[in-house]
Amino acid sequence: MAYVIGVDCGTSGTKTVLFDEKGKVIASATVEYPMYQIKNGYAEQDPADWRGAMLNTIQAVIAKSGVDSEDIKGIGISGQMHGLVMLDNDGNVLRKSIIWCDQRTEKEVEQMNELVGRDKLIEITANPALTGWTAAKILWVKNNEPQIYEKCRHILLPKDYLRYVLTGEFATEVSDASGMQLLDVPNRCFSKEICDGLGIDMSMLAKVYESCEVTGKVTASAAKLTGLKEGTIVVGGAGDNAAAAIGTGVCADGKAFTTIGTSGVVFAHTSKISIDPKGRVHTCCAAVPGSWHVMGVTQGAGLSLKWFRDNFCGSEKETAKYMDVDEYYLMDKEAATVPVGANRLLYLPYLMGERTPHLDPNARGVFFGLSAMHTKKEMLRAVMEGVTYSLRDCVEVFREMDINVSDMMACGGGGSSPLWRSMLADLYNCPVKTASSKEGPALGVALLASVGAGIYSSVPEACEAVVKTDKVQEPDTKNVPEYEKYYRLYTEIYPALKEQFRKLGAMI
Repeated sequence: MAYVIGVDCGTSGTKTVLFDEKGKVIASATVEYPMYQIKNGYAEQDPADWRGAMLNTIQAVIAKSGVDSEDIKGIGISGQMHGLVMLDNDGNVLRKSIIWCDQRTEKEVEQMNELVGRDKLIEITANPALTGWTAAKILWVKNNEPQIYEKCRHILLPKDYLRYVLTGEFATEVSDASGMQLLDVPNRCFSKEICDGLGIDMSMLAKVYESCEVTGKVTASAAKLTGLKEGTIVVGGAGDNAAAAIGTGVCADGKAFTTIGTSGVVFAHTSKISIDPKGRVHTCCAAVPGSWHVMGVTQGAGLSLKWFRDNFCGSEKETAKYMDVDEYYLMDKEAATVPVGANRLLYLPYLMGERTPHLDPNARGVFFGLSAMHTKKEMLRAVMEGVTYSLRDCVEVFREMDINVSDMMACGGGGSSPLWRSMLADLYNCPVKTASSKEGPALGVALLASVGAGIYSSVPEACEAVVKTDKVQEPDTKNVPEYEKYYRLYTEIYPALKEQFRKLGAMI
């Protein structure tokens, strides 16, 4: 039996999973680490923490499993996107990594638009200048820490630093590199025009591979630290969402997934490059060679339900303790007693502003139509429906871009809710499925490793062999037109309030 390892370097911790060639979990281990927020809006992590977590978890899964390292045929690494890792000429880390959620780069975003132009950035990098993405972070260091920038010789993303630890190679791959805002996304290579325009030396950037290509082999020193065999291959891997797509089988046209975590993501595969000129959704290279994906984001998805639970569902929390069930299970049951439309109550889930489709940091949450007849149950249902309407907004942008969405997977915490899955199916008007494996990104990069090792001949073949469906929620033909009626009204509320949101945001 052949085995592969998937390493997932997340924000809260690194999880390593050892799979057999059929995708069965043999052993897993997780190590957590801190995030440093030295100022409001700053977010950093220490690459040494990622390094230690990866080395320790690889060692742990090999020890737990009893699998001979000879039989481990390859490793894939997934990671949080957009983080900046800067190394000197000797490969030493120069400063803590500025990670994806850091928001210090507002001036650098303005600088990027001045130096290159918004339209040119969208044309080449497929996305407008964004505070959280890597290019703006590089400029921030250049502008504010010139002494560090002068010493920098290598720029890597979080997972690519871990690859360097294992292999000694400076490499990246197309899906994660798409989030740097330096990649020519249509042509899958770094853009000289963008780098020259921003004054970034291209020699500092790593070689770009496809996600399933072999990028290096485990060195003798890394083998000693992990228990791996020297020479074990390490493939390109993928950014977290691109890896999750492979782990849920989203690898062909028509396939998509919806994640309802703190934020919500709708992610669709496409074999043709498609870029939204308004910048409402992200277009990136997919982990399937020669393919792309588009991704829409709802800022306050699961966050809205958590906010409602924490502020209004104390009795459900207490009852859940006595019943030994999750409070969200009880909330689901309560919301299910309310009809579609929550008795004419609508909710806008803009607690943290909104990205897709409004790109408005001033937008805020709204209950629309609240009356004396409404109870907590209606408000609860309205919150869940409002999040689903916002996710439908993402799908509508995809449709404008001529991207087909007909086969939808649901994942994340919200994906475990039968009611939320039924709302998604009815509003997307297509079946919504869940995958039998919950390993997502770790499984995705393990599958990429299995392709690199020759266990499977292609990424779609690996997904076909390994990824299995657990549940299927079909749309309810009675509910579809009812939801459509409320969704159309929902889309009219934000434009009517946009100016008032701006005024509110300007108040002291």
